[in-house]
Amino acid sequence: MSDTVVIHRDGAVLHIQLNRPDRVNAVNAEMGVALVAALRHAATDDEARAVLLSGAGRAFCAGQDLGEAGASLEVGDTLDRIYNPAVRFIRTMPKPVVCAVQGVAAGAGANLALACDIVLASQSARFLQAFINIGLLPDAGGTWLLPHLVGDARARGMAMLGEPVLAPQAEAWGLIWRAVPDETLMDEAVRTAARLAGLPTQAIRLMKQAFAKAPHQSLDQQLDLERALQQEAGRTPDFQEGVQAFMEKRAPRFTGRTA
Repeated sequence: MSDTVVIHRDGAVLHIQLNRPDRVNAVNAEMGVALVAALRHAATDDEARAVLLSGAGRAFCAGQDLGEAGASLEVGDTLDRIYNPAVRFIRTMPKPVVCAVQGVAAGAGANLALACDIVLASQSARFLQAFINIGLLPDAGGTWLLPHLVGDARARGMAMLGEPVLAPQAEAWGLIWRAVPDETLMDEAVRTAARLAGLPTQAIRLMKQAFAKAPHQSLDQQLDLERALQQEAGRTPDFQEGVQAFMEKRAPRFTGRTA
């Protein structure tokens, strides 16, 4: 594994850290390949019940490293090899992904963060759809994520004007889950990931499936999907444990197992 992406486990939490702090974690080819490999590993690691994505140093991720290839960058190929697989792994992996954002999250870096299930940002962090500044449109899922998160008008403003959105505003708009004091960001992110790792993992997996389908279905279709997924959740050991713990007035001990 390249040292541009660092992985370590803390109990049931797998921590993936972008590690090019001298380049504000801008993604070059080496980091991109390593990130996809790390996310693939996280998605299939049965011991990991939650994932924490962060960036080393003063920023989360400044997006694509334009210094590597400049105007000769094959944008479509880069999306196929790096960003699109990364976003797909984040959105579809059967466990929650928490992202901790400090400093800047720009371009594809912003959209990698926004693809995560729970996004925490330091109060001074900023989200920037910087694509317009180099003659591109938002990618890495940006044209899908932004309208779903903040609505069409704000999505167009962010994309077309390329103005930064500070973390408190991002929270107010529903772009992220929460803005926290700078000095507590990582502690809060670690606590959140650990809490998620102790919750019913299969229920979260099924939630992710339901949320993914919702924008494309009618209410009747979604009601039918909820019934099917809820029936699956009701057959898990964690449902049995949750009910038993409720009846016994104690804290549940969830395992995340399917059977």
